[in-house]
Amino acid sequence: MNSFETGADLRRHTRETVPALITVDPCHAAESLRTALETHGVTSDVHDGYGLALVSVWVGLVVWCDGARFWWRTGWDARRGRFVHASHPVTEPDRAARRVTFRYRELRETHPLSELIAESMS
Repeated sequence: MNSFETGADLRRHTRETVPALITVDPCHAAESLRTALETHGVTSDVHDGYGLALVSVWVGLVVWCDGARFWWRTGWDARRGRFVHASHPVTEPDRAARRVTFRYRELRETHPLSELIAESMS
């Protein structure tokens, strides 16, 4: 175990021993996820701002991106009283899209299009 005399010593040691996290532009990563979702037949749109990007997929399915990871809600933990999330690195948008597509299909079964929207689309 290392012994540090000051907080500056600890910060310097951390910078020297911990690799930097590689990030990309969140909006660019979100666009790559949107494109990958299209290959699975899933339509979505991207919104960005404040250093984050959102991929709006379906009712109850929004994928967040901070440039390092995608994350989205997958359910509710009643015992803990909070949402359960899944995440995936932005370096694999195709694999993330596959996982998001599974969730999308689950939600389509439980939240179909409203009659009004379904009629307007036909």
